[in-house]
Amino acid sequence: MVAREILEMYSIGMDENEILVHACCGPCSTASIERLLSEGWKPVIFFSNSNIYPASEADKRFAELLKVADFFHLRVIREEQDHASWLSSVAGLEQEREGGKRCEKCFLYNLRQASAKAEELGFKHFCTTLTVSRFKNSKLIFDIGEQFPLFEKIDFKKKGGFDRSLVMSRDLDLYRQQYCGCEFSMQH
Repeated sequence: MVAREILEMYSIGMDENEILVHACCGPCSTASIERLLSEGWKPVIFFSNSNIYPASEADKRFAELLKVADFFHLRVIREEQDHASWLSSVAGLEQEREGGKRCEKCFLYNLRQASAKAEELGFKHFCTTLTVSRFKNSKLIFDIGEQFPLFEKIDFKKKGGFDRSLVMSRDLDLYRQQYCGCEFSMQH
């Protein structure tokens, strides 16, 4: 079975347990999705990552995310990449260290995109898999997310999430990238 990439709007958002899940890649989504399902959520995966460079890397990460969606039998929405818009949002912060102000702006950009898509499609909740990474500051992500009324503060690092993502990535034979995503994180 092949995961379906859903580009058109479809009837969702009526179920209180549906949640739009901003997913940065396949590996980070594994344990995050597993946990959401175990807690009674009904996830729909949202791939909106205009920060990822080059475009071929974004395509590779999306292909791995589709493997995860197939495994869990979930729907996927892929937003068109707009790297120029993302670059504009982090302009002047290109030399910031990884985890610094540039990343803060990147989190804001991606959460804003997810919030807008959740509202557009009628979801009552959204979250992000970014919190599963041991390299990402969950408190910072939550602080940014608080400005979006539908945002759910779920720290996927908790309950052994990061370690579980490593096991599941290996079991599903997923490509694990060696940098966060943007061209600036490639250099550090």
